This record gives sequence, C-alpha cells and structure tokens, in this order.
Amino acid sequence: MGLNFSSKKLTKIQFFFKKTHQDSIFSSQNKKISKPQKMKFQLEDVTIYFPYDNIYPEQYQYMLELKRALDAKGHCLLEMPTGTGKTIALLSLITSYKLSKPSNPIKLLYCTRTVHEMEKTLAELKLLYNYQLQHFGPGARMLAIGLSSRKNLCVNPSVVSAENRDSVDAGCRKLTASWVRAIAVENPNIATCSFYENYDAADKAGASTLPAGVYTLQELRLYGKEKGWCPYFLARHMVQQANVVVYSYQYLLDPKVAGIISKEMERECVVVFDEAHNIDNVCIEALSVSVRKQTLEGATRNLSRMSNEIERLKATDAGRLRVEYNRLVEGLAQRLPAQDVWLANPALPDDIMKEAVPGNIRKAEHFLSVLRRFVQYLNGRLETDNVEKEGPVAFVASINTQVGIDQKMLKFCYDRLHSLMLTLEITDTDEFLHIQTVCDLATLVGTYSRGFSIIIEPYDERMPHIPDPVLQLTCHDASLAIKPVFERFQSVVITSGTLSPIDLYPRLLNFNPVVSRSFKMSLTRDCICPMVLTRGSDQLPVSTKYDLRSDPGVEKNYGKLLLEMVSVVPDGVVCFFVSYSYMDGIVNSWHESGILKDIMQHKLVFIETQDVVETTLALDNYRKACDSGRGAVFFSVARGKVAEGIDFDRH
Repeated sequence: MGLNFSSKKLTKIQFFFKKTHQDSIFSSQNKKISKPQKMKFQLEDVTIYFPYDNIYPEQYQYMLELKRALDAKGHCLLEMPTGTGKTIALLSLITSYKLSKPSNPIKLLYCTRTVHEMEKTLAELKLLYNYQLQHFGPGARMLAIGLSSRKNLCVNPSVVSAENRDSVDAGCRKLTASWVRAIAVENPNIATCSFYENYDAADKAGASTLPAGVYTLQELRLYGKEKGWCPYFLARHMVQQANVVVYSYQYLLDPKVAGIISKEMERECVVVFDEAHNIDNVCIEALSVSVRKQTLEGATRNLSRMSNEIERLKATDAGRLRVEYNRLVEGLAQRLPAQDVWLANPALPDDIMKEAVPGNIRKAEHFLSVLRRFVQYLNGRLETDNVEKEGPVAFVASINTQVGIDQKMLKFCYDRLHSLMLTLEITDTDEFLHIQTVCDLATLVGTYSRGFSIIIEPYDERMPHIPDPVLQLTCHDASLAIKPVFERFQSVVITSGTLSPIDLYPRLLNFNPVVSRSFKMSLTRDCICPMVLTRGSDQLPVSTKYDLRSDPGVEKNYGKLLLEMVSVVPDGVVCFFVSYSYMDGIVNSWHESGILKDIMQHKLVFIETQDVVETTLALDNYRKACDSGRGAVFFSVARGKVAEGIDFDRH
C-alpha cells in the first residue's frame, strides 16, 4: 500500500507496513506497490482514517505523540516543519480517536490565527469527513463549524456593507437589540433584520439546527441565505452542539470574547492552537491597553452624550434607571439575550460578578462623574516630556490621591459601563469604543497588582519631533491569559512549524506538557536550496542586523539582489522583511532610487499591510498575476499575517 500522510504533495514517499502485534510499522525503503489506496491503519489501539494515498514518517510520529498526550489527558507541545501536513495529521488523529473510543466524548476546539487558515482547516476536515463516512459509515457523522465575527458571517446587505468590523457589529445591534424589536412590534416603520427574526422564530420552535456535516464560513452564509436565517447567531447557537469548532485564538484567550463564546465549553474538549509560535504575544496583547489623546477626546464626547441620554431618561422613563440601581445593589450577574451581549469583562476572574457594585458608582450620574475624573487624570499623565514607567499599585495609589477613585471603583468600571449602555438602550456601540478602552484600562489596573506595567511615552521614536503621547498598560506575563485554558480543558495542543527553542514555551506559558517533541522533515530528494547572503555585488556586507539594516549601501544591495532575482525567476517571488516599519522604509528608499520601478518592469508588486482585507485582496491578485503568466513579487513580513499558514505552492 502506498502511503503519504500529507495534504501537501512535496514528494511521494512510499512505505510498506506489516501487521505485527497489532501495530503498524513503517519502513522508508522505496517499494513499488501496485495501486495506492486512501488510508486506514492501526495506531496502537486506534484505527486511523487518513484521506491521502501516502504518508510522511514524521506525520506518523506526530500522530503517535499526539495520541499519547490524549491518552494521558495532558497538554503537549509539538513542532513539525511547515508543509509536512500538520493540519491533516491533527484532524485525522483526533477524529479517529473519537470514533475508536465512543465512551470518551471529546470535542475539538481548533484555534487559528487568520480567517484564511480557518477556511483551509475546514476544507481539509471536509475531505477527511467524507472519507470517514465512506469507510466507517453513518457512525462517523459529526457537525463541524467555523465561527467568526459578524463581518465574515452576516448576510444582511444593509449591515455587512459597513467598512469595518465594529461598524458591522453596531449595524447588527441597531436591528436586533431586544428593545428595538419590542418597539418594532408596535411600529412597523422601525427597521429590523428579517434574517434574525426568522432565526429567532425557528429557535423558539426548536427548529434552528444544522444538519450533520462540515461547514465553511461560505457554506454557513449560503445555508443562512437559503433558510432565511442569520448565520452568525445560528453558528453561535450551534457551537455547544458541534463536535468540531474552528475559530480564532481570541475566542479562548481574550477574556472579553471568551467570556461570551467559550465559557460553557465542557472540560473534555481538546484545544489546538495551530501556528502557535507567537502565542505568547497574543496572550500579552489580549491583556494590554493603549490610550492616546484621541482616545480621551473620544471618551469625553461619549460621556457628554451619555449624560444627555440620562437627563432625557430622567424626564421620560425614570423607572428604568431605578430598576438598574436596584439590580446593581444585588450584584452585576444577569442573563442577557444573545443579541444584547456586547463584550465580557476584560479581566479573567469570574468572582468579580459575585460582588455588589460599589455604592458610589451605582447611580448613573455618579458613575459618569467618576469616569470624567479618570479621563481628566489620564489627560494630565499624558502631558509629559519624559518616558515614565510604574507598576499598577503605584498607579492606582496615584489615581486615589489625585482624583479620589479607589481600586474597587476602577475594578467595576467596565461592567458598570456595559450595564449603563444597556439601560440607555445604546445600539451604535462603534461610537463608544473610546470610553470602552478607558474602562478596559480601569478594570485591568484595578484587578491586577502584578504582571503589568504602565508606560507613558511622549512621542513615537520614529518621529521624535511630533508629539504623540501614549499611555500603555502592558502585560508582561503571557501565562495570565492562557492559564484558564490550561485549567479548564483536559488537553491543550500547542503546535507550529517553528517552536524553537521548544523548552522555552512551558516557561513562558507556565505549564507542564506531558509530551514535548520536535520532528524533522524527511525529503528523498533535494527540493530546496537554502543560501545565506553576506555580501552584495559590490562586496559590501549586507545584513538585517539592527545597526546595519538602515545603511544606504545595504538597502541598495538588497534592492539590486531582488532585481536580479525577479529578472530570472519565473512566476512568483515572495520577499519577507523583518518588520512592517522596515518594509515601509526600504520600499520608500527603493522607490526614490528607481529600483522599485526597475523591479516592476519584470513583475507586478503587491504589499502586505496590517489591514486584513487589503492583504487578502493583495494575495488574490498576486495569485492571479502568477496564474496569468505576468508574474509578481509579494512583499510581506516574517511572522506577519502572510507568513502563517498560507501555501505558496506550485508557480
């Protein structure tokens, strides 16, 4: 039987295997075997279903180590080079493990960095699912869905046309908020979302379900259009029933999102963080906040508008403010309809919800007064000419001394804001992102006394002559955000093409893996030619070392090297830079010197940006240029969006 355990057909390695003591043993001797089959083989006590004809030995070893981690119900670290079919090895092992051990009802939560990776994972899973159905039968049926933001799942044309994710979220709330729908019952002129109304009616009748199968985001949208249901709320509803959920890291690591989406996931889940070489950065970003002058100006506008709304409410419906006050006396916890939930608390501990809100911020006008004083304090701190750094304890003490806001008031700012916005029935939440950021900062600094620093910088180091002060609450401890994940779920798999040095990650994330392995790529022929260039054509040294990278000679030599490459390499060239700022600087330099113009004589140039939509568009057009024979060069950033999980295959 010919075996290739990979979705990536780099090389076909053929192996024979024989049954010995119920184990499959692989030998890398090249044996000619008649007709390749899709694969079904035994891995210890698990029958593996694998939807490809051939397998790489590293994939087999990868599955073996992963199985041992699942057996031990512990966490693991697995490194395997890009292009060796990590995703299909993971999916095959975990779904086959579930089929072989029906008494162990594991659920797979597969986390990716980008929407492109999510779609690719679901496409692989669909192939595997069809193969399992064919060989195992109806017992292999499962439900697998991808969950993403409204921007990627909404099918209402008037909402999804908004320019960014926050505007789409706000547009959705304007049509689906419980109070908007209540008014629409009496006044047919009030706009609502027909997709949400149809979904809600089906949900109340117990009919809002998805048939078994694997659904990509595109297929969820098509299913929603066909049924007339909202795909976003349908996916949110089906997350609990699904056997496999593919979504972004933030749905588990960012407390504001995880507190809504993932809080009811059962302990038996297997969590996979794919392309996890930057997971420590993601954890740190999830608990870090930046505040600039523009943020504080926006927050001041938000507070003025909320103040006007409170005055209006006092005159027209004072009872609503009274009901909220009474509820706050009892505690913050409340059950909200899914369409009214905004974002959860940015801090990790659940017990914040069990305490009563401090008396001095229960009344709406008192709370706004506290926020005004806090914004005023932050404005004062940004008026500095020097870089300042201090810990949360000193920062909170300074706030208490100068504006009379204590730690407990700060801790409850975010939830108190959320409660007030619901009471005031505010739907355009995208307009209130500034005050939300300020309350994020307040709650985090009021909750944590260790693992954070407050850093105030008067200007951006790239433009020291332009004042642009920023106050950052920076998290130092990556383990804070991921700790609840390790505690809640029995197996967490951290995997990537590069986890070197692999023994660093348990220390960074503060956990003890039961398995920690790194696998090498097996190649039967030379198919890559790595070269390290140390000198340019003029024999001057070239390097991206920090003290050399901005040297005009280095920039010119890299430009000439790229020009020589694009003139002889057919179709596509991908050029990685060390950072976005370095790429911006060097592309400007090449433009001024005319090198960029010369490069474009041979190939079109596409550039990765920090905007996901722009980058996706650039990638699509890069592929089209290669497919049409025009050829293209793609400028991107190492460890940026394009460097993770995108296949630059064939030409």
